[in-house]
Amino acid sequence: MSRSRRLLDACESARGDGILNIDQRVDEGTSCLDHEIAQLTKIRSDPHGRMRQLLPGKRKAPFSPVNMLAAREGNYSGRGRFSSADCCHLLSRYLPTNGPSVVDQMRSCAYVSQFSADGSLFVAGFQESHIRIYNVDRGWKIQKDIGARSLRWTITDTSLSPDQRFLVYSSISPIVHIVDVGSGMKQSVANVTEIHEGLEFSSPTDDYDDYSFGMFSVKFSTDGRELVAGSSDNSIYVYDLEARRPSLQIPAHKSDVNAVCFADETGHLIYSGSDDSLCKVWDRRCFGTRGQAAGVLIGHLEGITYIDTRGDGRYLISNGKDQAIKLWDIRKMPSNINYSPRPRSYDWDYRWMDYPEHVRNKRNPRDLSLATYKGHKVLRTLIRCYFSPAHSTGQKFIYTGSADSSVYIYDVVSGAQVAKLDYHQEPVRDCNWHPYYPMLVSSGWDGIIANWEFPGNGASSLPVKPRARRWRRS
Repeated sequence: MSRSRRLLDACESARGDGILNIDQRVDEGTSCLDHEIAQLTKIRSDPHGRMRQLLPGKRKAPFSPVNMLAAREGNYSGRGRFSSADCCHLLSRYLPTNGPSVVDQMRSCAYVSQFSADGSLFVAGFQESHIRIYNVDRGWKIQKDIGARSLRWTITDTSLSPDQRFLVYSSISPIVHIVDVGSGMKQSVANVTEIHEGLEFSSPTDDYDDYSFGMFSVKFSTDGRELVAGSSDNSIYVYDLEARRPSLQIPAHKSDVNAVCFADETGHLIYSGSDDSLCKVWDRRCFGTRGQAAGVLIGHLEGITYIDTRGDGRYLISNGKDQAIKLWDIRKMPSNINYSPRPRSYDWDYRWMDYPEHVRNKRNPRDLSLATYKGHKVLRTLIRCYFSPAHSTGQKFIYTGSADSSVYIYDVVSGAQVAKLDYHQEPVRDCNWHPYYPMLVSSGWDGIIANWEFPGNGASSLPVKPRARRWRRS
């Protein structure tokens, strides 16, 4: 029997009902996580095997940067340079946990934070009609200060176009607005100093109070020609930016669609997550004939607050109100399944109540996820989670905001909590890791945009924490 087969059998035995607890292991250093993604993570983030020749008899010992540099100079890998996996192994040892320094502080809740694809820009969206774009390369100088149009309650999401020329923002209305980021105007007040064009996802109307649904999530496609959006009318919308009209509406779920994204750069697959506790996969190539989801991912016990793709068209993660992140492989999903979650037997609202203690360890008997990560809190608002960057870490970590005012970082394979960043005084709804540098920015309901780095600025003490304020509802 092959080693991979023995590992798989051991994993299946340890999993039992198909759910991986974060502390279950087959042997020292080996997690019971699905063997393929474990191997993919290892390939992306482990040093070249020949470099281990510097540590004879100590193959399980940590491989230090000094040893790696010596191995590179000795050309142990035969390449004469570091591979991308070698670089990821080095950079992933230096997590952005120092600091933080305060980038900005507003008087309203911060809901959204996002680096551009190249890390040169950072976008922060606030509750009181405010979006700021910072130039990271110029010392976090404000490049664009946007006053949003037709806001209902808050900015729910923002997305930068791949060429960084345009920004779209959504609110709890069926109109998504688009702003020209590349214009020379620093102050962008909607329809005063600049035009914020409205992209209508419903029939045109001038009465914003009559809108029956709103957008919770919006994302650009990789080519910048389309938007995908999730709405409170249980639907997914695809918007054609060239034609300036929706090209597809999918009645996707039985409750609010809180999160959507394209699975990869092709744009054929769409992932969605809803308050009906389900993640679904939609294949646009065959949707016209089938008219239904390509598959359903069952496992969460409560609604989905966010989803993030690994970018390979296979794996994604979801954050749930059952206080857990789940890792999925879409090749394990069933199709043509009619699944309705059982109605809850207890009264609970995540916006102002703690998660009931008696259901914290409850599991879905039909759970299809590869792994479950717990420790953070998904309360008060739609907390977001992400894979760590591919370039600098090989996506070996998962990180998330939390209602307990912290940022949590988990190891994908072992499930261990490798870091917890404490500074904010109110929930951290969103956080984002720089695509190339060991830098992470968290945004909290205390209005603070905090920058965590390695090694930081050398200061030994944290900034004085702001005074706590009362919780707000999402």
